[in-house]
Amino acid sequence: MRWLWIDAFVAFESGRRASAVKNITLGEDYLADHFPGYPVFPPSLMIEGMAQTAGILVGEARGFRENVILAKIRRAEIEAYAYPGDQVRYDAQLDSLDERAGVTSGTLWKNGGQVGRVDLIFSHVNQAESPLDLPEHNFVFSGSFVSLLQSFQAAGGSTDGEFHGR
Repeated sequence: MRWLWIDAFVAFESGRRASAVKNITLGEDYLADHFPGYPVFPPSLMIEGMAQTAGILVGEARGFRENVILAKIRRAEIEAYAYPGDQVRYDAQLDSLDERAGVTSGTLWKNGGQVGRVDLIFSHVNQAESPLDLPEHNFVFSGSFVSLLQSFQAAGGSTDGEFHGR
């Protein structure tokens, strides 16, 4: 099973920036076991949510031709947990992109207040140049990830969404 740490895109500007949200609810399985009696959405999952948001931004900018793999966390500064009832927002900006990699910077928000920064580097991997024994299909951008973006676009999502980041 692949976990999605974003619920929906709220803004998307191809090749420039993306915003997605995650609504934290008690109905999520991982909260029952994470800290029994003290359910939290920890910073490690916020980093993964930012990686999913920024990774889709990078992948879409190149037409989802390659698998986009998280190569490095350049910076991760997160000042708070999120709890059931909170909404986490990921604002990702594409800083640079070429045939080998994409670099993003991101801001994390909880209930409208900034709680962190996460800057990432992604590597592009395709089967033809990979020394690894990877599947020939695009295994990163499965139907789940692409359908989140398509749902936003189908609902009339525009590039006019509010961005809090730089």
